[in-house]
Amino acid sequence: MVAFNLSATLNALRFLHKPTLLQPHLTIPTFADLPVPLSPHIRAVILDKDNCFAVPHALEVHPGYNEKFKQLKEAYPGGRLLIVSNSSGTTWDDPGGKEAAILEQNTGVTKPGCHAEIFTHLVAADIGVTRPDQVAVVGDRLFTDVLMANLMGSYAVWVKEGVISPEKRFYGRVEWGLAGFMERRGWAPPTPSSRLLSVAGKKE
Repeated sequence: MVAFNLSATLNALRFLHKPTLLQPHLTIPTFADLPVPLSPHIRAVILDKDNCFAVPHALEVHPGYNEKFKQLKEAYPGGRLLIVSNSSGTTWDDPGGKEAAILEQNTGVTKPGCHAEIFTHLVAADIGVTRPDQVAVVGDRLFTDVLMANLMGSYAVWVKEGVISPEKRFYGRVEWGLAGFMERRGWAPPTPSSRLLSVAGKKE
């Protein structure tokens, strides 16, 4: 996701209130190292686009990750694989939704309008997702992707090294240092939620 945005800033404040929200359940070196399938109980996977499986603002899968992306589509067919992004499909970077449409065409994967629509989409798709703990979120940002997963009550998978090395970005170096701090403290991530989802995609 983009380096700095309002969401990430607000999420940093949430970290101060509950630091374990930034702790992933699984850390992998790169997107290519993502185990597929993730786990027998995971029924849907949400992928962050920018710097996770694509160059930031690009509208196609990074060439080195094409095979992994293909494996994911085969393991999670029929709407079980979704994309989220802080650029494509957003009101500030892509108000007309043109980039989101191109992204869906290039990847063959649906991109909901925003993360708030994820559960609504999954439940409406009738693919067997009935609880937040049946969903995994994969991304390269602690302050956005991992936090979003934990707030959803889902599984958080942190891609430690994105398409562009974190060492080349200020926020990347900060998050690497933070990850090391949390590991030394022995903090555990929140337990994913087994609460049932309503037909509207909201927790009951």
